[in-house]
Amino acid sequence: MKDIQLGGMISTVVTPFDARDEVDLDLLRGEVKYLLDQGVTAICACGSTGEGQTLSLEESVAICEVVVDEVAGRVPVIGGVIQNSTAQAKRYSLALKKAGVDALQVTPVHYVFAPSPEETVAHYREIGEAADLPIVLYNVVPWALVPVDTIEMLRDVPQVVAVKQSGGDIHLLADLLHRLRDRFTVLAALDDLHYPAFVMGAHGALAAIPTVTPRLSVELWDAVQAGDHAKALELHERILTVWRAIDAPNLPATLKAALELLGRFPGLPRRPFAPATETERERIRTALRAANLID
Repeated sequence: MKDIQLGGMISTVVTPFDARDEVDLDLLRGEVKYLLDQGVTAICACGSTGEGQTLSLEESVAICEVVVDEVAGRVPVIGGVIQNSTAQAKRYSLALKKAGVDALQVTPVHYVFAPSPEETVAHYREIGEAADLPIVLYNVVPWALVPVDTIEMLRDVPQVVAVKQSGGDIHLLADLLHRLRDRFTVLAALDDLHYPAFVMGAHGALAAIPTVTPRLSVELWDAVQAGDHAKALELHERILTVWRAIDAPNLPATLKAALELLGRFPGLPRRPFAPATETERERIRTALRAANLID
């Protein structure tokens, strides 16, 4: 298994789609280049921000191959797996390993039916043994959050090296840090709460907001590590302003609208999502101005 460091400010990357609803790999390269220039510590493709739940195996492989090629070893590349069975998660994981990713981000099973703690552990163990890559448990699905007691049962699955705590639950993040920070890298995906998460001792963040505000997010991480809380709070407020404007059920559309307004080229969201409305774009434009990111 690869030995990599997953900490600091890790950015997700969008998947650009064209008018035919197909992946635009050229636009993807541009986004990867931009994020690298902003100083992020790793890049995650095919996650929620990358609309990974919509991607076929072939699309996921093509995306990860491009990201791996563009990154060229400068930072770790994490490949997202959002599947609803062990068999499919293994299939995607093995394909992304062949595409060259350094680690995997794997959601728990999240359809109507709920696996037991023992079944969840077996799920990650089987994926880990098959792919033999570092795994980030992506704890994101509100109705399928993996509790701390179950995560503790994953101690003896060596491939599970990190937990990305999302789902809006800073209490679960606090418990994870309190009980398991010495065993797992704990990454915050609470886009509006990175400042308190870092103060509590999170090892970094892997989230959507640094896709939009990579430079500010990197500076926030650095400020907390340096103990400059006045600067950190100011950065938190600017980032929060942007997050509040894009946080919506159609996040793939609003986030890409923010990138467009910043002069970037993120492509379209995947259907059924339509591009952000003009009302939404004006709300986002106002927030970007307030955060001093556009004139």
